[in-house]
Parts: sequence; C-alpha cells; structure tokens
Amino acid sequence: MTRPNLSPLVLDGDQIKLRLQSERTDTKTPVHVDWVRFTTLLRNAPMPSAELLFPRTDNIWDETNRQAELVKTLSQIPDPDYSASVQAYDLAHQVCEALGESYSVNAEIRKGHDFYRCRWSIERNGCEVGWVGFLSSSESPRQVSQAQTLHCNLYGAACTFADRGWNGRLADLIDQHDGKLTRADLALDFFDGLSGGRDMESIRQDYMAGLMDSGGKRLKCSQAGDWCNGAERSFYIGSREAGKQTNIYEKGDQLYGPDAGSPWVRIELRYGNKLRFLSVDLLRRPAEFFAGASDWHAAMLREADQAVTPEPVKTTPRLAIQTIEAEVARNVRWALSVAAPTITVAFQNLGDEFLQLCTNHKLPGRLQRFNPSELKRVFRQAFESVSSVEGQSPAFA
Repeated sequence: MTRPNLSPLVLDGDQIKLRLQSERTDTKTPVHVDWVRFTTLLRNAPMPSAELLFPRTDNIWDETNRQAELVKTLSQIPDPDYSASVQAYDLAHQVCEALGESYSVNAEIRKGHDFYRCRWSIERNGCEVGWVGFLSSSESPRQVSQAQTLHCNLYGAACTFADRGWNGRLADLIDQHDGKLTRADLALDFFDGLSGGRDMESIRQDYMAGLMDSGGKRLKCSQAGDWCNGAERSFYIGSREAGKQTNIYEKGDQLYGPDAGSPWVRIELRYGNKLRFLSVDLLRRPAEFFAGASDWHAAMLREADQAVTPEPVKTTPRLAIQTIEAEVARNVRWALSVAAPTITVAFQNLGDEFLQLCTNHKLPGRLQRFNPSELKRVFRQAFESVSSVEGQSPAFA
C-alpha cells in the first residue's frame, strides 16, 4: 500500500527538503550543520538583566502574560539557585536570537537532562527543539563541578529551520562566552541519490575496499535497517566513543517511508569532543571540516560539486606516560592502604566465588581514560614501586 501523497509524514518531509535546498542555495555549500551542543562556565555566561535579577510582579513591568509567568516561576526558585537559573534563561534567550524570530524560551522550568537538574526549553511552534541545562542532579564531586556550567543542546529541528546565517551567529555567541563545542553533526544530502546510480550496497563495498580508512586505519563499522529488502538502511563508520562517527543512511525512507521509493541518501558526520578539541569554526566552515574527516568524505563532497581544502579534527595526543604512572600509582596505593584487608578476607573465605568479585567491573573512573595496553605496561611497575616505598610485600603481584 502506497503512502497518501498528502499524509503528514510526506508534508513534513517535503518541508524539511525544501528548507535544506534553500539553505544550500543561500550558503553556497551542500554541508548542513544538523546538531550542536556546547558548554560554558557559569562565570562566563551572560549576566542576567535587571528585570530578571529583581523581578516585579505588577503589570507595569510585565510586558506580556508570558513575562508574568516567567517572573512567577523565577520567584519560586531558592536563593542559592537563582543566579544560575536566570543566567541559563538569558543564555537560552540569546541562542533563540541567533536561531531566528520563530524560536522562544518556554516560561516554565523543566526537569533537566544529562545529569543537569533543570532545563529551559527552546521551542519552535510550541515544540521543544533544544534546551539549556543548569544545576547538577546530585552532590557527587563530578556533579558539583558540572553545577558550575551551563549546557546548550540544539536538536536537528532547531538547526534545519533556523534563519539564514545562524551558524555564524551561534559561533560568535559561543566565542563571546568562552564556550566549548562538545558536539557538531555535519550532513551532506544527495536528494536524488548517489551519483552513478550507486546505492547503499556500494557504500559497503567502498568500506571493504579500504576507501573509508582514516589515518591508515580501518575504522569499525556496523549496519542497521532492512538490508535484505533494501529499505531504511544505515551504515555506520567509526564510533561515538572515539569522537567521530559517520552514518550513511536512506533519509528518504526515514522521512517518507520505504513505500515512497525516495532516492534521498544522507551522509551524516558526528564530531564529539571526546579525545578531540572541536573548533567553533566547525559551525562557520562545515564543508572544510566534513572533507577533513577522510579522503572518502572529501571525495563525496566533490560528488556534490564542492571542492574545499580539508580541515581535519585531530585527536588529542595520548596522555603523557608520567600522567599514566601517577594515576596508576594512586590507584595501587589506595588498594594497598584501604582495600587490601577486605580483599584478603574475601580471598580467604569466598573460594571460587572470589572470581565474581574480580571480574566484569568497569575500570575506576580515573583510569577509564587510558587504554588497556597502557595500563598493562605500567601497572606492575607501579605496584612494585608503591609496595617498596610503603614497606609492603607485593602479595597480590
């Protein structure tokens, strides 16, 4: 059964397609910024206005019912949290100004995401398309540090329908508040399908032929969707954990449904700040950074009739050996001075069940940033060194 021509899904898909085509014409680049996240320290966030710092509830100061509702909400916030909430609101308001007139901040404080206690919702046509989070959801040491930051997350819907030039305005805003870009998705759309009549199977063949290798390495891949019947297929290269992942997928099937037979294919490159520093210029010059992901990405950009000078986002250098040794030594010292008695009793009384205590556990938080080969290389040396200094026999060596 074919999908009705005027179904809401088709209308929404056509609207997105027309908006992307219009942006491509305006910006003279086929690469679209499709998702943005950034964080700024609370001390670098915008200073709230006098009206928000000293709210008045009389109608002379309240321009609209929405402003009155906002003032009412802020008046209920405990004093220690007040400054963070109004600074977060002003940041959300400035982000809306960068996106365009159709964006606004909801006057109600909502439950936060990603370990932030609260959030201000950024909306378009009454739907949330982003948010600014503030305050931490717990009192753990890591969360206490997070409480000193504000975080903005803009979904694809916010980026797709933003006014012309929003990329540059948002980049300037992030620079103004000394923010750090933590995620940016760059999308290259082939509305009429890949050149030469190629399909998703050819994408897999490119990978197997080594055309998608980066830095001389074959990146991990995975697949999703109905490959047997050729519908709603996705091919992933790289990983989010490494801070760079590309998803090549049938965008037409996603927006219109597989029955529509749309040839639209999207190549979506996600950059994260894990192991990488993301320059805010990613927003200003997305095509250069898309091409910098690999030779294959640059070739696909040329197929979209744009040749640019590739700008790679390099991984940060491996942590210095001194740092690894210091962290491992700290962990061993804690094991010998704090955990050793408990481990000894468990070993003496649990028997074979002792293995359950020593397997299938995550690394301690301070050691998770090192890879297994680095830990293996320095752990025994650090253990012997700490044991020797503290006069203990390396019984667990």
